[in-house]
Amino acid sequence: MSYQIPSSHPSLQELAQRQQNVITASQLRARGVPTRLVSEHCRQGGPWRRLLPRVYLLQGGEPTPEQRMWAALLYAAQDGREEGRREGAVITGTAALALYGFASVPRLPAVTEVEILVPRQRRLKDAGEVRIRRTERELEARSVHGLACAPVARAVADALREWAQAGAFETGELPPELVRAVLGEAVRRELGCTLAELTAELGEAGVLADPRVRAALDELLAAERESVFERVGELVDEWLLPVPLVGPELRMPGGTYIAVPDLYWPAAGVAVEVDSELRCVSAGEAAWVRGGQHRMEYLGVRVVYLSGRRIADEPDVVGAELREAFRAGGSDVVELLVTER
Repeated sequence: MSYQIPSSHPSLQELAQRQQNVITASQLRARGVPTRLVSEHCRQGGPWRRLLPRVYLLQGGEPTPEQRMWAALLYAAQDGREEGRREGAVITGTAALALYGFASVPRLPAVTEVEILVPRQRRLKDAGEVRIRRTERELEARSVHGLACAPVARAVADALREWAQAGAFETGELPPELVRAVLGEAVRRELGCTLAELTAELGEAGVLADPRVRAALDELLAAERESVFERVGELVDEWLLPVPLVGPELRMPGGTYIAVPDLYWPAAGVAVEVDSELRCVSAGEAAWVRGGQHRMEYLGVRVVYLSGRRIADEPDVVGAELREAFRAGGSDVVELLVTER
């Protein structure tokens, strides 16, 4: 019986099929295709065409939108010398959102530029419709139609930054309703992202200073927290606990501000903070919220920290925690002035 030893690399035909007929010079060279033959095939009227530096389309005519994406990604990923020494690259921004199928952005054929994320140390220039964006962070990739794309939260943040740098906010090409639609779609999609991930990426991209982006994010945060509070209210009823105060202001008898907890049982000296990090879209806001939490704990208030995910995944466990916290109460709680808001 004879055995066929598998090749270490797929054949040219297999690779072309996988990459929708888009091939790099190093991939051709690794399969024995001489440079002279590539040049001859890419002459006017020839069967191939050059799309980008060292990237070729193994057919005539105009490339499809998907082939343009493949060309951009392969241009950024390959080093032009050896197939086995390719560096990482992912599609991000508007092109990535179009590949994900976002209804709030232009369809793929209308995307005229492709933004590619590469490691900071890569020496690579923009070429044609490809825009290179360097990052010091480790690249994360999601496979979308076989193409490496940035995760949804990163792609959304890069798209907004891309639009801001193009002046879309100033010209009115990016109205508030479109910003809300993009952010809302990001967190509602089946393969989307969490609000925490989206908030972090928008902050990293530096687009939260724009009032339209901040307003759209605040709307999502408010809706998310309202939904979570409704579930907490159901747990309070299910576990036969008294109805807590919602968002009261706590002060010392002399008027010194302490905090505004999400929920508070004055008689028990117990506060509940739900997804407190989602209340904060800046370092200053986060420090302000943490300061209030630390002051409550210092003054004897028992603070229970909950997350929307835990409330959804472990409602019985969370309910038991709330009941136990209420039963135990705070520890030598300092007398506080409680003002309902």
